[in-house]
Amino acid sequence: MTVKASVKLPPESKLTPFTGFRLINSKFPPISLFDDVADESEFERLYELQAMTNPRLQTEVGNLNLIKRSEIPFGITGCSYATSAFTHVNPDGSRFSDGQFGVLYLADSVATAIAEVAYHQGRYWANVQGLDYDRFVFRGLRFKVGETDWHDGTVLDKNDAVYDPDSYVASRALGIALKRKGAEGLQYFSVRKPGALCWGLFTPRHIKSVVQGTHFEFVWNGKAISGIHRISKV
Repeated sequence: MTVKASVKLPPESKLTPFTGFRLINSKFPPISLFDDVADESEFERLYELQAMTNPRLQTEVGNLNLIKRSEIPFGITGCSYATSAFTHVNPDGSRFSDGQFGVLYLADSVATAIAEVAYHQGRYWANVQGLDYDRFVFRGLRFKVGETDWHDGTVLDKNDAVYDPDSYVASRALGIALKRKGAEGLQYFSVRKPGALCWGLFTPRHIKSVVQGTHFEFVWNGKAISGIHRISKV
């Protein structure tokens, strides 16, 4: 695929409230500490108290230095889900991050979220030697997001390097530039489901609620994700 390099940040726009979807591996339980308090001061007191008795607290909560307390939407339903992407950062990075900061990725539908996860899971497990068969369960999450200031990546040509399906060089450079600028988010086209929309949030401050929905089972046959099954619905 021939791509062209992007030379400037996409234009800014105001995105009205919307609903986004995300799948996360169900082996990771919710981090209840964020959901047990109503504001920043309560969180600080509870964190200090638990730190005295819970040696796993750092692992459970993540690196709190990666997010300002003022950006955490305390008091909402599912605050832990809104926050975890920013305190548990993949050091290997992602499409719009080099691994130094978190980005919360949302999709316009469950189908788009499935397409994104299936691609990345297939790529990951293909590099695990000797894994002939396995099943992985993911929980679906529904995010209500309030009005947000966005940069609109959908105005970029679909052959722009930001949309390269295999290389993250250009997209990470864009993500780093947006993060440094203090951008709240980026709207862009899904690379794994043509025509679908995705969003990358650089802050969780505008999230209004996160509700758990359907669980899905992904089946790995040793070569690829060979089946995706809905196994529960709430």
